[in-house]
Amino acid sequence: MAPKLGRYDPNAPRGKENIMTVSLAQFLIVAAILFTLGTAGIILNRKNIIVVLMSVELILLSININLVAFSAFLGDLTGQVFALFILTVAAAEAAIGLAILVAYYRNRGSIAVEDINMMKG
Repeated sequence: MAPKLGRYDPNAPRGKENIMTVSLAQFLIVAAILFTLGTAGIILNRKNIIVVLMSVELILLSININLVAFSAFLGDLTGQVFALFILTVAAAEAAIGLAILVAYYRNRGSIAVEDINMMKG
């Protein structure tokens, strides 16, 4: 039996346990919305590299929500372990990406995507 996901309802009568549960479908809908927003951010906004990096983070967040939701639903910890690895990779990606952008801005004075594309050899 899968554990109940949800929170305690403070408006419930005393003595009765009333837990509002969140179904797996609701987690998947939220993850699909975040994934769509991240993909749209990458496709539609190609002028600002910061927005592109944030969109990649949204995509990784949606993947983590899927992994943790299925892990809780199935009662297995494997999805949560993978989510921790993805969080580690996302943190490293953000730190290195921002460090590269700061170094590029110091040298060129701009972080516009058009200027970065000129570096192609």
